[in-house]
Amino acid sequence: QVQLVESGGGLVQPGGSLRLSCAASGSTISASDMGWYRQAPGNQRVWVATITTSGTTLYDSSVYGRFTISRDNAKNTVYLQMNSLKPEDTAVYYCKMIGRQSYWGQGTQVTVSS
Repeated sequence: QVQLVESGGGLVQPGGSLRLSCAASGSTISASDMGWYRQAPGNQRVWVATITTSGTTLYDSSVYGRFTISRDNAKNTVYLQMNSLKPEDTAVYYCKMIGRQSYWGQGTQVTVSS
């Protein structure tokens, strides 16, 4: 059974940084593209970033240049480094293992506020 567990969320001031982690069990992430998504209150879940099995990274324009997705296959973990955070980045952030059958984590709350 595949499980994804996100961590690292919290309250941060505008301009601050956070690093989210997504630890996988039950499957190795090295065989899958991995993604981060977010869902703000009252909004749909939207894509933020993807890292492919070959290490290629893709970003939504709203986070390009501020967020960095990375993976450590040895630790079976995916990361999202978030810098220069803005209030509009406030959301629950979800990790996704992308494949013929996709899996989601439970999410971690990120709140950007002064």
